[in-house]
Amino acid sequence: MADDSNPTPGTLIMYSTTWCGYCTRLKSQLDRAGIAYTVVDIEHDDLAAEWVATANAGNRTVPTLRFEDGSALTNPSVIEVQAHLAQLRQPAGQ
Repeated sequence: MADDSNPTPGTLIMYSTTWCGYCTRLKSQLDRAGIAYTVVDIEHDDLAAEWVATANAGNRTVPTLRFEDGSALTNPSVIEVQAHLAQLRQPAGQ
């Protein structure tokens, strides 16, 4: 699997593992909120695992979300994700 380090505009990437309970919970919340995302399993993608470690001071903490502008949130609530997406949609300078 290739690392999606440059996501398609409008794409939210969730770096995850199959055994992560926090990831499962956030996926469910994003689904209910109608927020589209792509899952990348860091246990099967070394480049993705490296990116997650870089975003988290050397730790491979999941879930880590990467937004189209390159910003990241680690283990966020769905409310934090919605707020960040809203902020990204605002025109510059507002």
